[in-house]
Amino acid sequence: MRLIRPWLFSGFLYPDALFRIKTEDKILCLTFDDGPDPGSTPDILSVLDKHCVKAVFFCTGRAAEKYSGLVKTIRNNGHLIGNHGYNHHDGWKTSCKKYCNDVNKAAGLTSDRLFRPPYGHLRMNQYRSLVETYKIIFWDIMPYDFDSGLEASESLDLLKKKIRPGSVIVLHDSPDSNCINSLEDFIESSVRDGYRFEVTI
Repeated sequence: MRLIRPWLFSGFLYPDALFRIKTEDKILCLTFDDGPDPGSTPDILSVLDKHCVKAVFFCTGRAAEKYSGLVKTIRNNGHLIGNHGYNHHDGWKTSCKKYCNDVNKAAGLTSDRLFRPPYGHLRMNQYRSLVETYKIIFWDIMPYDFDSGLEASESLDLLKKKIRPGSVIVLHDSPDSNCINSLEDFIESSVRDGYRFEVTI
């Protein structure tokens, strides 16, 4: 089952985490997980730069360490870097100590302020430990751009139908993602509909 939005009770479980920007203005926040990757990051940056859109890149520590030049380019282009763990552990399958150590290991390579749980999976003891240090960012819309069972046009349709003021959108900075085939169309259609993109998180 594809869960486009988080469960309704997620905000009660993680009260200090961000799922959606609190605003009535037509603001959207684009975020990209799992990078950086030379097979996808430059193309994403090119589209964002063309449209003067800033985004948040939640990078894994392992990828950031391997492609440190791309992390520097992301920052130099005015985007934010977030922490996506060093090894992209699944919180539901990882002990609290191992999970938090992995996040902290990535902090120096990515961010010591913003953290997004891989898969959106976070146990309560992990949440309580990490929220003391990090602003935890989930999302409002997941268009499944990484899903090989969905065409780029289908992911794009999901985005167009589901966006609303304050939506935090998660896409994927990976060669396996179809987002690069729909990103420009999505930005252009959103702007036509009166939206603007910001990184106010």
